[in-house]
Amino acid sequence: MLLHIVARGKIGRGPEAELVDRYLKRLSWPAKVTELPDQGGRIPPAENGTRIVMLDETGENLPSRVLAGRLGAWRDDGVREARFLIGAADGFDDTQRGQADLLLSFGRATWPHLMARAMLAEQLWRATSILANHPYHREG
Repeated sequence: MLLHIVARGKIGRGPEAELVDRYLKRLSWPAKVTELPDQGGRIPPAENGTRIVMLDETGENLPSRVLAGRLGAWRDDGVREARFLIGAADGFDDTQRGQADLLLSFGRATWPHLMARAMLAEQLWRATSILANHPYHREG
């Protein structure tokens, strides 16, 4: 299953970009990042059955194992793409939220978009590692 991050704003070069790259390179699943301008731009068309995950402060604050379980269930159901959307500064409106299969939150704090992208990349790496039965640091 393709893990596709679609994010508003350009990450450029810097520590955040290095962190995102570090985690995406560790993934054993295929991954792709599409950057859009802060306003405008076109989200690439999605195939039928693509799961849409929006990062949103009103979303669920899922433990890593639960996120891994969702990704694993989607993969096992034959989903070809899980698309993770990071919105512009104002986030998503109610209509857009209603189109998501999952609203995901990294807590109620406000995070810069570049940090949110890095945290998402890390959580995707962690989730796929859990699904591959690699030791999870909180178990034991």
